[in-house]
Amino acid sequence: MTLPSFAALGLPERLCTTLDAVGHHTPTPVQVEAVPSLLAGRDLLGIAQTGTGKTAAFLLPILAARLAAGDRPGRGGARALIVTPTRELASQVAAAFDLYARGTRLGRGVVVGGVPQGPQVKALARGVDVLVATPGRLLDLVDQGRVDLAQFDTLVLDEADRMLDLGFRQPIRRIAGLVAPRRRTAMFSATMAPAIETLARELLADPVRVEVKAATVAVERIAQRVHFVEQPAKRDFVLDLLADPELSRVILFTRTKHGAERLAKHLSRADVAADAIHGDKTQKARDRALAGFRGGATRVLVATDVAARGIDVPDVSHVVNFDLPQDAETYVHRIGRTARAGRDGVAVSFCAPEERPQLRDIERLTGLDLGAGAPPRAGRKPADRNGRRPRRDRRAA
Repeated sequence: MTLPSFAALGLPERLCTTLDAVGHHTPTPVQVEAVPSLLAGRDLLGIAQTGTGKTAAFLLPILAARLAAGDRPGRGGARALIVTPTRELASQVAAAFDLYARGTRLGRGVVVGGVPQGPQVKALARGVDVLVATPGRLLDLVDQGRVDLAQFDTLVLDEADRMLDLGFRQPIRRIAGLVAPRRRTAMFSATMAPAIETLARELLADPVRVEVKAATVAVERIAQRVHFVEQPAKRDFVLDLLADPELSRVILFTRTKHGAERLAKHLSRADVAADAIHGDKTQKARDRALAGFRGGATRVLVATDVAARGIDVPDVSHVVNFDLPQDAETYVHRIGRTARAGRDGVAVSFCAPEERPQLRDIERLTGLDLGAGAPPRAGRKPADRNGRRPRRDRRAA
């Protein structure tokens, strides 16, 4: 199927010119379905993981509406509110705004925790077209009388499933209740869990439903393989894997914050340039870790699922699942960190015997045979009785 142009979706020429200049020549499937509906003022429920172009799918109609209005918010004014679950994702959405709105007079603000609120309050006082916020800091400023949500006519809830996972159900409801009742609302989620269905019924009015199948998105450009490894042997095994220079830029997922920190230190002691990002890190430390990874100073970024939600690095060569996630949808989200922007990628998963049930769930979701029902694969150096494998010379790592 030939996808239409951005102009055919109804976007103004000014935005289409900018999109072409930044190398976005053809809309993605989620943009084809979502943009016209949002331009028409419809509420929308989008089921799409990151890497499908969903950020542009909701940002471009907002920018088009603001350009068509032709006015600027007065002091303390604002128009569109985008709520994200994490600080990293808020920064990512703000960076996309800066890319698409360049050459216009449109302005945005970012309201997140973990940093001083003073600069955020000053930006709000000047007036912004778009405010990107995390729920906790946003409601703090509401309670302080620093922001009036009733003036917003557009509300976007990005990665609503992750916000529910983080316990933001009641804050989301409160935010939606404070925004102007006559508004346009869009909600995006990587999964369609029953809790998302319930929230959509509460917050959306006769929404258009747009769905991009997660398994299809994940499998298209990602080579997936599994190594069956005893849990105690995984730390040595990952060093063996990283001896291959083809693993040039790697995101390595662990289940816990403590596990991420320990693994990053283990890799650093073995002369692998590594850093960790997780919820216990300060915002400054998380920004520094991401900057090092994006800039190439760090080869391996060890991450937990929550912290990784804002990681958008186009040239990640490999995703490694050191621990398999508890649910298959999270696996799809994780491996979508590679194969971005039309590139190919590789996903490698370590599976301990006790993780076989998770691997079977992943196979059911993706429709792939990853070996969950098979014995451990041959071809690796034999493990000793403790599950450890002989190490290679790691100087290449």
